[in-house]
Amino acid sequence: MNYKTAIVWVAACAMLILFLVGAVGGSMVKMPGKSHRGPLPPLTPEEKRLSERLREHVLVLAGQIGERNLVNYHGLQDAAQYVGDRLRESGLKVNEQSVLIEGRTVVNLEGVLEGKAAPDEIVIIGAHYDSAPGTPGANDNATGVAALLELARAFAKAQPERTLRFVAFTNEEPPHFQGDTMGSMIYARRCRERGEKIVAMLSLETMGCYSDQRGSQHYPAPLDRFYPDTGNFIAFVGNVQSRELVRRAIGTFRKSTRFPSEGVAAPETLTGIGWSDQWSFWQVGYPGIMITDTAPFRYPHYHHPSDTPEKVDYDKLSRVVTGLDHVVTELVRK
Repeated sequence: MNYKTAIVWVAACAMLILFLVGAVGGSMVKMPGKSHRGPLPPLTPEEKRLSERLREHVLVLAGQIGERNLVNYHGLQDAAQYVGDRLRESGLKVNEQSVLIEGRTVVNLEGVLEGKAAPDEIVIIGAHYDSAPGTPGANDNATGVAALLELARAFAKAQPERTLRFVAFTNEEPPHFQGDTMGSMIYARRCRERGEKIVAMLSLETMGCYSDQRGSQHYPAPLDRFYPDTGNFIAFVGNVQSRELVRRAIGTFRKSTRFPSEGVAAPETLTGIGWSDQWSFWQVGYPGIMITDTAPFRYPHYHHPSDTPEKVDYDKLSRVVTGLDHVVTELVRK
């Protein structure tokens, strides 16, 4: 190959790569509707009350209880008791899936609302209640659990067409992460073994950090080509197989909620895409998405002892949970 031919070949390859990145990127990131821009509206009275209830949950889980995992087993037990009690107080029937891990019993907690029109079609709202070793886990993931509890409270008296489950998972964090002892993996496999028809799984994960400063948001390549560098949005994240669920959820959120939002449906091998309990459902063929502030790509206290309750923006979390109420309402319709 001579010099000129080599130059032409390299240029052609470069153009092909750019074309493929653009094509794949477009299918991954193009979402219905538009993200909210500009000032946020004042909180409604109900959003203010919701903000305080979310704060109370996080203060108990990450303040009073603190670290909760098999290393701090009493904390894990106390967290499970708290979550189960709150689900029952909402009026939900609560089932416990107990498993023995490293000689200790851990539980997934499941609050159930039976569907009226299509009870065999199931929507799952999930969040893990354990924390990583060495951290009280306020944002990761007491915020997700708080959101779960408040959504359960909001829907407890509803009559959904599809069955709605609120599931608090154990053992999401290392060393169980993406392994056989991960609570959501144990749960998802049981769903598959029973032949259950899960039509949507939403994982509520690390949801309380927001910033209007430029440069506050980071991404794994090549997502930095397509998204803003200001970390003021909530993200809807799925794998390619779950892209219709991503689009449906963020489309509903954008129609109903004046709060910034971004969405992506990407290969699960891309860094960060599978970093929560939705990953377990993907492994057994169910559609699932993660609702997140993007965790370590924005939050500097991720998996650190400094992940404490005062770091959470409860008012913005309240806005997000209010928007997710609309998303769940739409998903449980037949």
